[in-house]
Amino acid sequence: MAYSAGDTILDDEYNAFVGNSSSPYGYNHFAGTGATIYGLNQSSISTVSAGGTVQASQWNSLFTGLDNIANHTNVSITASSVSAGDTVAIRSALITDLANLAAAVAAGSTGATALADRDAGTSTNSGTWNSTSTIERSITFANNATMRAFFNAGGSIKINPGTSGSTDGNKDTVFSELESAMGTVEFKAHATTRSGSGETQTTFNSGTGFHDLSSDSYVTLLKLTSNNSGYTSDTLEVFVKINAAVSSATVLTVKLVASDPAADTTYTSPNTSGVPANPNEAPAMSLNLVAREPTAAQGLASAIQYSSNAQVSNSQS
Repeated sequence: MAYSAGDTILDDEYNAFVGNSSSPYGYNHFAGTGATIYGLNQSSISTVSAGGTVQASQWNSLFTGLDNIANHTNVSITASSVSAGDTVAIRSALITDLANLAAAVAAGSTGATALADRDAGTSTNSGTWNSTSTIERSITFANNATMRAFFNAGGSIKINPGTSGSTDGNKDTVFSELESAMGTVEFKAHATTRSGSGETQTTFNSGTGFHDLSSDSYVTLLKLTSNNSGYTSDTLEVFVKINAAVSSATVLTVKLVASDPAADTTYTSPNTSGVPANPNEAPAMSLNLVAREPTAAQGLASAIQYSSNAQVSNSQS
């Protein structure tokens, strides 16, 4: 059974279990506001005054918190209850559990399943183009603690490129195939994945995630080059950046750049039979973002969500 009123544990041990900001990390460091790769922005647990008695309610609140984080991260723990007379064994199990949960949060809660997709906006070019299309969209969080907690709790940003408009020649096929091959690019705490396949993968920084970014500097996540004959200079590239260092950032910006240096002069006036009249125009591009947000379904006090999204730029030439 759990500890009853009157049972005691040393105050400095309890305070370490709750508040340590260095290894072995305490509950508040990985579950509270935390810092860098730690922190889920949950309510912190209070420590006790030096020499004070740890009440049963305080001791068991720590285990409740551990159970909640274990449920969200899907990490198995053993110290979910306490029995009188098991002081040494319980202390050992508790330290192991704290370490395992801290490691799960530091890794970006890769085992979390309480996640839900929420649309974060779409931008589309106003028309066709024949040189470059650039679209930027941003996602803003209420504060840095929320942004870090979003990724630490298993949240991610899904980046979906698309084409629209012109269906007038080989360049439409080229960019349709590039965006299809890119699929959904999912940006996570420490990694990026690509759901599509095909085309020439020029650059893929699969080991780059939120915690690998630096202040206000774009990083390429994925660049594909067309493998279609005559169009092997055409590319589609996804970039990301944050507005400050990871420790203080609140805005993530995604940029999609389509580049078309390839020429297409297959049309010769007035021979229009079966030949596109404007083959050098590439189709309008689109950029859709979806936030995969941690929910409260398996232990978190509330969903961890972004605050707003916006179009930053949208141009073509």
